[in-house]
Amino acid sequence: MTAVIGMGFMVLLGIETEDTKEDADWLTKKIAQLRVFSDEAGLMNKDLSEIGGDILVVSQFTLHASYKKGNRPSFIKAARPEQAIPLYEYFVAELSKLIGKPVATGSFGADMKVALVNDGPVTIIMDTRNKE
Repeated sequence: MTAVIGMGFMVLLGIETEDTKEDADWLTKKIAQLRVFSDEAGLMNKDLSEIGGDILVVSQFTLHASYKKGNRPSFIKAARPEQAIPLYEYFVAELSKLIGKPVATGSFGADMKVALVNDGPVTIIMDTRNKE
Protein backbone atom coordinates (compact mmCIF):
# COMPACT_ATOMS: atom_id res chain seq x y z
CA MET A 1 0.00 0.00 0.00
CA THR A 2 1.39 3.39 -1.02
CA ALA A 3 -0.84 5.94 0.74
CA VAL A 4 -3.96 6.22 2.87
CA ILE A 5 -5.80 9.32 4.03
CA GLY A 6 -8.87 9.99 6.13
CA MET A 7 -11.28 12.88 5.55
CA GLY A 8 -10.14 15.19 2.77
CA PHE A 9 -9.62 15.25 -0.98
CA MET A 10 -8.52 12.68 -3.48
CA VAL A 11 -7.16 14.65 -6.42
CA LEU A 12 -6.88 12.86 -9.74
CA LEU A 13 -4.32 15.06 -11.49
CA GLY A 14 -4.03 14.99 -15.26
CA ILE A 15 -1.23 17.02 -16.83
CA GLU A 16 -1.44 18.18 -20.44
CA THR A 17 1.42 19.22 -22.70
CA GLU A 18 0.37 22.89 -22.39
CA ASP A 19 0.27 22.92 -18.57
CA THR A 20 2.70 25.16 -16.68
CA LYS A 21 3.73 26.01 -13.13
CA GLU A 22 1.27 28.91 -13.29
CA ASP A 23 -1.52 26.39 -13.91
CA ALA A 24 -0.31 24.32 -10.96
CA ASP A 25 -0.20 27.44 -8.75
CA TRP A 26 -3.78 28.38 -9.64
CA LEU A 27 -5.00 24.85 -9.05
CA THR A 28 -3.23 24.34 -5.72
CA LYS A 29 -4.66 27.59 -4.33
CA LYS A 30 -8.14 26.70 -5.51
CA ILE A 31 -7.96 23.24 -3.94
CA ALA A 32 -6.52 24.45 -0.63
CA GLN A 33 -9.22 27.11 -0.24
CA LEU A 34 -12.20 25.14 -1.55
CA ARG A 35 -15.07 25.33 0.94
CA VAL A 36 -16.99 22.10 0.50
CA PHE A 37 -17.08 20.63 4.00
CA SER A 38 -20.13 21.07 6.22
CA ASP A 39 -20.24 23.51 9.08
CA GLU A 40 -22.38 23.12 12.20
CA ALA A 41 -25.49 24.16 10.25
CA GLY A 42 -24.84 21.56 7.55
CA LEU A 43 -23.79 24.16 4.98
CA MET A 44 -20.67 23.76 2.82
CA ASN A 45 -18.62 26.52 4.48
CA LYS A 46 -15.44 24.86 5.72
CA ASP A 47 -12.18 24.32 3.87
CA LEU A 48 -9.68 21.51 4.27
CA SER A 49 -7.68 23.18 7.05
CA GLU A 50 -10.80 23.84 9.12
CA ILE A 51 -11.60 20.14 9.26
CA GLY A 52 -7.98 18.98 9.63
CA GLY A 53 -8.29 17.11 6.33
CA ASP A 54 -5.71 15.44 4.14
CA ILE A 55 -5.05 15.22 0.42
CA LEU A 56 -4.11 12.26 -1.76
CA VAL A 57 -2.83 13.18 -5.24
CA VAL A 58 -2.92 10.49 -7.92
CA SER A 59 -1.45 11.08 -11.36
CA GLN A 60 -4.11 10.28 -13.96
CA PHE A 61 -3.10 10.96 -17.56
CA THR A 62 -6.22 9.19 -18.84
CA LEU A 63 -8.28 12.23 -17.82
CA HIS A 64 -7.08 13.76 -21.09
CA ALA A 65 -8.43 11.03 -23.30
CA SER A 66 -9.78 12.24 -26.61
CA TYR A 67 -12.66 10.00 -27.67
CA LYS A 68 -14.25 12.09 -30.43
CA LYS A 69 -12.98 9.98 -33.30
CA GLY A 70 -13.28 6.20 -33.28
CA ASN A 71 -13.59 3.93 -30.27
CA ARG A 72 -10.00 3.82 -29.05
CA PRO A 73 -9.14 6.87 -26.91
CA SER A 74 -6.15 9.00 -27.84
CA PHE A 75 -3.92 10.45 -25.14
CA ILE A 76 -2.07 12.86 -27.41
CA LYS A 77 -2.87 15.82 -25.11
CA ALA A 78 -1.41 14.14 -22.03
CA ALA A 79 2.11 15.28 -21.14
CA ARG A 80 4.93 12.77 -21.51
CA PRO A 81 6.59 11.66 -18.26
CA GLU A 82 9.67 13.87 -18.76
CA GLN A 83 7.36 16.91 -18.64
CA ALA A 84 4.63 15.57 -16.36
CA ILE A 85 6.74 14.20 -13.49
CA PRO A 86 8.46 17.52 -12.61
CA LEU A 87 5.12 19.37 -12.79
CA TYR A 88 3.40 16.67 -10.73
CA GLU A 89 6.14 16.92 -8.08
CA TYR A 90 5.92 20.72 -8.12
CA PHE A 91 2.13 20.55 -7.71
CA VAL A 92 2.42 18.19 -4.72
CA ALA A 93 5.13 20.34 -3.05
CA GLU A 94 3.16 23.58 -3.50
CA LEU A 95 -0.05 21.99 -2.26
CA SER A 96 1.79 20.69 0.79
CA LYS A 97 3.07 24.22 1.55
CA LEU A 98 -0.43 25.66 1.25
CA ILE A 99 -2.09 23.16 3.57
CA GLY A 100 0.83 23.06 6.00
CA LYS A 101 1.37 19.31 6.00
CA PRO A 102 2.51 16.49 3.73
CA VAL A 103 0.36 15.47 0.79
CA ALA A 104 -0.02 11.75 0.19
CA THR A 105 0.68 10.51 -3.32
CA GLY A 106 0.30 7.48 -5.49
CA SER A 107 3.12 6.08 -7.59
CA PHE A 108 3.52 8.06 -10.80
CA GLY A 109 2.88 5.90 -13.84
CA ALA A 110 2.07 2.79 -11.84
CA ASP A 111 -0.86 0.45 -12.34
CA MET A 112 -2.55 1.31 -9.04
CA LYS A 113 -5.65 0.01 -7.34
CA VAL A 114 -7.31 3.15 -5.98
CA ALA A 115 -10.25 3.00 -3.58
CA LEU A 116 -12.44 5.94 -2.63
CA VAL A 117 -15.26 6.35 -0.16
CA ASN A 118 -17.09 9.42 -1.43
CA ASP A 119 -18.68 10.75 1.75
CA GLY A 120 -20.87 13.51 0.47
CA PRO A 121 -22.32 15.01 -2.66
CA VAL A 122 -19.19 16.74 -3.96
CA THR A 123 -17.13 15.74 -6.98
CA ILE A 124 -15.62 18.69 -8.85
CA ILE A 125 -13.75 18.85 -12.15
CA MET A 126 -11.25 21.71 -12.27
CA ASP A 127 -9.64 22.65 -15.56
CA THR A 128 -6.99 25.34 -15.74
CA ARG A 129 -8.02 26.01 -19.35
CA ASN A 130 -11.61 26.68 -18.26
CA LYS A 131 -11.50 28.51 -14.92
CA GLU A 132 -15.21 28.64 -14.10
